[in-house]
Amino acid sequence: MFRTLRLDAVLIQAVIAGALSFAHLHDLAAAAGQDGWKAWAYPVSVDLLLVAAWRRMRKDGGNRDAWLWFAIALIASLGANVATAGLLDMSSVPDWLRILVAGWPALAFLGGTLLAHTPHPTPEPAPMPEPEPAVDLVIERTPDPAPELPPAEPAAVELQLDPAPLEELPLPAPSAPAVAVPPALLAHAQKIADAHRAQTGTPIDAETLHTRHGMPATLADSIATQLA
Repeated sequence: MFRTLRLDAVLIQAVIAGALSFAHLHDLAAAAGQDGWKAWAYPVSVDLLLVAAWRRMRKDGGNRDAWLWFAIALIASLGANVATAGLLDMSSVPDWLRILVAGWPALAFLGGTLLAHTPHPTPEPAPMPEPEPAVDLVIERTPDPAPELPPAEPAAVELQLDPAPLEELPLPAPSAPAVAVPPALLAHAQKIADAHRAQTGTPIDAETLHTRHGMPATLADSIATQLA
């Protein structure tokens, strides 16, 4: 399917301006001594330099080299338009203009080479966003209230008090702690008790065993109890 060419005012104006500028550059080059095909090559060189600089500006944004060569090509095109407007005698072109026209091919070649081989700036990678610190959500739970217990009823306690005074109650006699007596020691103590009974006519008591024979008080009590 063929695309239909839509003509608008901007496109028509661009074609007219390009054709006039092309013709002025050709006339100026021919007046400066560049006849034949060389006069037609000059406007092509100027327009190509303009296009190359404009494309480089669109890619690199604020590239100063692209802006410089765009300004040089624009001055060359604008100067040719002004020079051919009747302000310059085309039959007698000054020497400095002839030098500029003759040196333009080398200048255009230098500008086109620099625009084509200048490395494009590498865009810096966008910084990675720092990960947000993990936030531990701590949910405090209110403890459930303890269930209310019914009040305990006081137990009925009946105290039966003995009308007798406490001072008159008999106190239990302290019992001596039972000490295990070895059989050999008990047999020896029996001999001592028999000798004591033969001499005194009374059974031996715990005090005598403790003081005379050097037995511990608890052991003497246990032996005296078993010998009684």
